[in-house]
Amino acid sequence: MAEQPARSRLPLGLLILAATVGVAIGLVLALLRTPHTGVADPAASLQAQAVWSAGQRPAPDVALRDNAGVKLSLRSLRGHVVLLTFLDSRCRRECPVEGRTLTDLQRQTGRAGAVLLVVSVDPWADTVRSVQSFATRAGWRGEWHWLLGTKQQLRPVWRAYDIAVKRTPADVLHGTVLYVIDPRGDVRAGYLFPFAADPVAREVRRLSAS
Repeated sequence: MAEQPARSRLPLGLLILAATVGVAIGLVLALLRTPHTGVADPAASLQAQAVWSAGQRPAPDVALRDNAGVKLSLRSLRGHVVLLTFLDSRCRRECPVEGRTLTDLQRQTGRAGAVLLVVSVDPWADTVRSVQSFATRAGWRGEWHWLLGTKQQLRPVWRAYDIAVKRTPADVLHGTVLYVIDPRGDVRAGYLFPFAADPVAREVRRLSAS
């Protein structure tokens, strides 16, 4: 898929420590560099740190094996709203908190038909068993897939979605963001964590009905 012009790309994961003040400042500056498209007050309905109009940012395709061993591509999910995020199944801090927020989001969207698509940021330790354990603890009930792979397979995906990943002796530091992708395959919003489930759920329902 063709790369978007550099100044229309929003680097949501420019820095390793996504929850720090530095990341927040970088995000605001990136938003200021993003061209306005004439969409009527999208932030009022999305309440996201970044929004794009339909067709402005086609989602880069992802094609990896999921936790069931099935080769899955983002393109194959066209027709559904996709919630794309990046998690570490062995994390004990931000990732489990986001996991529970995603559970609340699943409950609120119900029949809207959103698919949760998680990309691993820990190719060194994520396994089918650890992923399933994470999902069980979080209480996920809707359709979800956790894409796994080697560092070489995952790195292009991290790069395409501006997710910084750094392994340390004690942890894996990574950007934490949720992208909302519409049924046509366009990225429509980006939410830095922590985010509330309510505004995301409203956007999922809106996109599913459009």
